[in-house]
Amino acid sequence: MGHLKNGIWHNDDVATSNEQGEFDREKSIFRDTIQKEDIEKDRFHLYVSYACPWAHRTLITRALKGLEDYISVSVVHPHMLEHSWTFGQDFPASTGDDLYSKDYLYQIYQKHDDQVTTKVTVPVLWDKKTQKIINNESSEIIRIFNSAFEDHAKNELDLYPEQYQTQIDEINEKVYEPINNGVYKTGFAKNQKAYNKAFQELFSSLDEIDQHLEGKDYLVGEQLTEADIRLITTLLRFDSVYYTHFKCNKKHIFEYNNLNRYSKNLYNNFAAIRETTNFEHIKEHYYYSHDFINPNRIVPLGPTNHFI
Repeated sequence: MGHLKNGIWHNDDVATSNEQGEFDREKSIFRDTIQKEDIEKDRFHLYVSYACPWAHRTLITRALKGLEDYISVSVVHPHMLEHSWTFGQDFPASTGDDLYSKDYLYQIYQKHDDQVTTKVTVPVLWDKKTQKIINNESSEIIRIFNSAFEDHAKNELDLYPEQYQTQIDEINEKVYEPINNGVYKTGFAKNQKAYNKAFQELFSSLDEIDQHLEGKDYLVGEQLTEADIRLITTLLRFDSVYYTHFKCNKKHIFEYNNLNRYSKNLYNNFAAIRETTNFEHIKEHYYYSHDFINPNRIVPLGPTNHFI
């Protein structure tokens, strides 16, 4: 993944780990928000990867709310190599940098602050007016889209309704560490003990969520909420990438009665989810970029899209 130190790019291990060999995700440092009075048409911009589940959350939310006139988008190339995310355009649906014609995403971080020390990740919510990064934490960006842009959204859909907030927070807590992050902890484990622990926590949590969804279309209440958006991006990648590439191979999602039904329903019933899911970017990114897992960089042709 690499990082910037005092504004200088350093290429290093994508899978940072602790002393126990467990994957240790670095925290995002850009955590500002947007006030309603600051909203202007075409002022804000998203830098995303179709491959990244965290960035995918923001694309889904932008589309669900109908915020295309207020938030433009640039899509990075799926290959993440020595310069991390790039703006190459030689892969379908990679747009390049629509704002400044930069070559690498880290140059956007340098434009924000030429002395910055940080990891370089997507998504990035950018302010064209101040030419600064507002936020690069996906869970906060989707709430910004849901609340700050509320008066400008084409679609009246509250993804964090007040009456469900406690339940949504509880589900998010159950899903984030063992499932959203758990697939990475499994795939990036540096030893057998760390792998076994992450693997067991992942599938224990998937079993629990599968049971929770018995007779339900959504994780909380009778409507789509941010809890569903945070889970579905992991589920969409599970069988095509995580099952094989990250050795999360106890069960496919299609082998779970409720998780399979739930995933298909969301994919087919919400265009914002279906149309922002790019399986070619997903497979190309993981299998090609992680040469420490897949040294020959062979990208599988399958599986077919079983969500249809």
